[in-house]
Amino acid sequence: MIGAEVVAAVLLLTVLAFAVIRPGRLPEAAVAVPAALVVLVTGGITPQRALDESLTLLPVVGFLAAVLVLSELCARDGLFEWAGQLMARRSAGRPQRLLLLVFAVAAITTAVLSLDATVVLLTPVVFATAARVGVRPRPHVYATTHLANAGSLLLPVSNLTNLLAMTALGLGFAQFGLLMSLPWLVVIAVEYFAFRWYFATDLRLAAGTPSAAAQRVPLPVFSASVVAATLVGFVAASFWHLEVAWVAAIGAAVLAVRAIRRRQIRPGELVHALNLPFLAFVIALGVVVKAVVDNGLAELMGHVVPTGTSLWALLAWAGIAALLANLVNNLPAVLILLPLAATSGVGPALAVLIGVNVGPNLTYVGSLATLLWRRIVHDHDHEAPLAEFTWLGLLTTPLAIVGAVVALWGSLQLFGGVL
Repeated sequence: MIGAEVVAAVLLLTVLAFAVIRPGRLPEAAVAVPAALVVLVTGGITPQRALDESLTLLPVVGFLAAVLVLSELCARDGLFEWAGQLMARRSAGRPQRLLLLVFAVAAITTAVLSLDATVVLLTPVVFATAARVGVRPRPHVYATTHLANAGSLLLPVSNLTNLLAMTALGLGFAQFGLLMSLPWLVVIAVEYFAFRWYFATDLRLAAGTPSAAAQRVPLPVFSASVVAATLVGFVAASFWHLEVAWVAAIGAAVLAVRAIRRRQIRPGELVHALNLPFLAFVIALGVVVKAVVDNGLAELMGHVVPTGTSLWALLAWAGIAALLANLVNNLPAVLILLPLAATSGVGPALAVLIGVNVGPNLTYVGSLATLLWRRIVHDHDHEAPLAEFTWLGLLTTPLAIVGAVVALWGSLQLFGGVL
């Protein structure tokens, strides 16, 4: 008879394979939810453990839903189009300057509105901006996926993995940002200079014929103000020990009421923006991963992961996390490693985040955001060859991880005693 641990492991691999391939563009939940039910029926996880895991993930999923709506409403109000026109004007037809602007906008978008906003909403804007300026889109479009992953270190709201870590560690919003600000800057710098070297030919070419100028879009002050106020609310919530999901929900609700009244969006489209199947996928995947962890993986990983909080231990944690993210995707990787790392302290847990956030730039399967980016690129009739993606990842990712971990170790020495 097949053991519960084998069933759970096979189901996890099946769920991940389906999420990567997505036959017929079916939602990831189409397999993840039945898989979670199977591990329950086969005894891979008890109902109480499944319920506990779901309740742990619920605030994270609630925040994700709110941010998805917030990002969509910002797009409907023209915030991303305004950013694209700003980049086009400021670049003055120079590819190198446009790359710098794309890095800045993508890094800020990822930090404040999460990596999903950068991939789904900013990537099409970058395509349009490159056409408007008359430059090759290749380096600028690759920048959106690299900054979506690597640029998601700064704030808890930047990535689902960060929210899981903040919850597990009990860190406040401001504390998290203080520790991760230096690693975030180091990673962006490494990525930028690597891009300048790798895409030197594309960036030396003079601008071609720009597309017809679009009607100038003014800064949507209301939506920009709501985003800024929401970000301030995140910081305040950490001091008041409130879930950041409530702050994000308030920001999304304010924009939603205005958008519906202005007929920028219909209620049905608002529900679609929630992406309920993906939210169900996150919870179901958490249950399946928990079953795998409870049935032997935790014990196995306990013999592999390092001990202590030295620089070498942090580098080992980040390396293991990056490797696991590229084998089984970053979300399962963080669900597997975070409980182990958190018992060793804040440093190891944040090193795991560096591995699972920066590491996915190495392969397509490292994160769901990268897979989604690839579909968007193909929809714009462009190719992102596997060999090129991998070579660029090999150039940037190992150095970015090492640099970020060293920066994290320095931040812990500076600020660890006051947190």
